[in-house]
Amino acid sequence: MNKKNILKFVSIVGIVVFITLLIPPIVGFFYGEDVKKYLLIILLFLAINVGMFLYLKDHDIKLSIKESIISVNIVWLLIGVAGAMPYLIYTDIGFAGAFFESISGFTTTGATVFQNVEILPHSILFHRSLTHWIGGMGIIVLGVGLLPLLNPNGSLTLFKAESTGISLDKISPKIKDTAIKLWEVYFLITFADFVLLMIFGMNWFDAINHAFATISTGGFSTKNDSIGFFKSDAIIWVTTFFMFISSINFLSHIRFLQGDKHAYLNAEAKWFGLVVLFLSILLAIVHAVSGHIDFYTSLLHSSFSVVSVATSTGFATQDYEKWGNISIMLIFFAMLLGGNTGSTAGGVKTIRHVLFLKNIVFEIKKTLNPNTISSIFIDDKEIKSSTIRSIFGFLSLFFITIFITMGYLYARGYDEMTSLSTAISMVGNIGPAFGLTGPSGNYAFFSWYDKIVLSFSMIIGRLECYTVFIVFSNFFWKKF
Repeated sequence: MNKKNILKFVSIVGIVVFITLLIPPIVGFFYGEDVKKYLLIILLFLAINVGMFLYLKDHDIKLSIKESIISVNIVWLLIGVAGAMPYLIYTDIGFAGAFFESISGFTTTGATVFQNVEILPHSILFHRSLTHWIGGMGIIVLGVGLLPLLNPNGSLTLFKAESTGISLDKISPKIKDTAIKLWEVYFLITFADFVLLMIFGMNWFDAINHAFATISTGGFSTKNDSIGFFKSDAIIWVTTFFMFISSINFLSHIRFLQGDKHAYLNAEAKWFGLVVLFLSILLAIVHAVSGHIDFYTSLLHSSFSVVSVATSTGFATQDYEKWGNISIMLIFFAMLLGGNTGSTAGGVKTIRHVLFLKNIVFEIKKTLNPNTISSIFIDDKEIKSSTIRSIFGFLSLFFITIFITMGYLYARGYDEMTSLSTAISMVGNIGPAFGLTGPSGNYAFFSWYDKIVLSFSMIIGRLECYTVFIVFSNFFWKKF
C-alpha cells in the first residue's frame, strides 16, 4: 500500500471541499456577521491540504482497490471532523453534536441536534445546507470529476467505492468525464429548483438553502417547521417534484438532456414511480378519511410525506405520526424503499427490491420445476448470479447494521419504535423517524456517545456498508 497515493488524493478532495466551504463566510459577511473564526479555520484546513498536495505534486497517483477504499473512509471521517468546526465555534452543541450535525449534512441524512435552527447565524445555516449539497453527489465523485489528476484505473475504483448502485454505469468512456457531466446536471437542477422557489415566495436565502437540501435529498431546513413553515401549496408541489427527480438516476437525466426520449423508461424508475404513486394515493385516502379533511389537502401532504421519506430527504409539512397507525405503517414502508441507484437518495434502492423479489420468484420456479432453464432479466439484460449474491450480501449488511444500531438504542433505554425507526433512519440516511425522533422532534436529547454511534451508522449507510465493513476483514489486508 502506497501511503502517498492516499495522502495526495485526500489532499485533492480536501482542497475542493474547503474552497467550497469558503462560501458560507461570504454569506455571513453579507449579513454583517462575525465570520473571522469561521474563515480562519477553513483557511487553515485549506492550507494544510494545499501544503500536502504541493509536497506530493510530483507523485503520480495510481490507486489500487485497497487504497481507494481506505481513501474513501478516511475522507468521510476527516470531512466530518472539519465540517464540525464551525458548529463548535458558533454554537454550544459540543464536539459529538457538531460531528453528528456535520456527518448528517455530508451524508445527506438531515437529522439535526439543533432545537431551534432559526436562531442560528446565516453562515451556519448556509454551511449546513452546503454540506448537504457537496455530499449529495458524493465527495469522491467531485474530486475525481473536477480534478483529473488520477489515472483511469484509480478513478474507476474510487467511483465504485463512493457511488451507489448494483453496478457501475457511465456516460463517457472516461469516468472523469462522467463525473463532470453529473455535476453539470446537478448544478442545472439545483438552479431550476432555486428559481421556482423564489418565484413562489421564498427569499433568495431560503430558496438556495432549500434547493441545496432538496436536490441532495438531504432535508436540512432554515425553519423549525421545515417546508410547512411557508404554508404554500406551490412550494410543497415544487419541492415534491424536485425530491422525486433527484431520487432518479442522474445518468437518466443526462441521457434525457442529450435527447434520449426513453431515458426514464427503465425498470427501476418505473417501479419506483409506481410504488410512490400507490403509497401516496393510499395514504391520502387514509388521511382524508381519518382526519376528516378534503382529498386535495390530504393528497398534498401525503404525497409530500411519502416522497420525502422514500427519497430519504426528510422534509416535513405536517406531523404524520398524528395521522393514525395505518398512515405510520405506510410511511414505514416508504422508509424502506429508497430511491434509484446513481441518485442522491439513500436507503436500500428500488432496484435491489426488484431483483430481490425477482429472485424469489426465480427460486420458486426452480423448486417447482428443477429442470427449468431460466434467468433473471432487468431491462432485457441478464443479471449475473454474482450481482444477485452482491445484493443479498448488501441487504444482509444493511439490516445487520440496522439491528446493531437498534439493539444499542434499545439497550440504552429508548422505546421500541424510537429504537427501530431511528436505526432505519440513520442507516438509510433518511432523517426523521418515529417516536422521539419523529418529524416534530430532533436528535438533541441523545447523549454524546449516542451521537457518535449514530454518526458512524450514517457513514456506513452512506457508503453502502461494503466500503466500511471490508476494512475490518483480514482478507482485505492480506489479499490486497
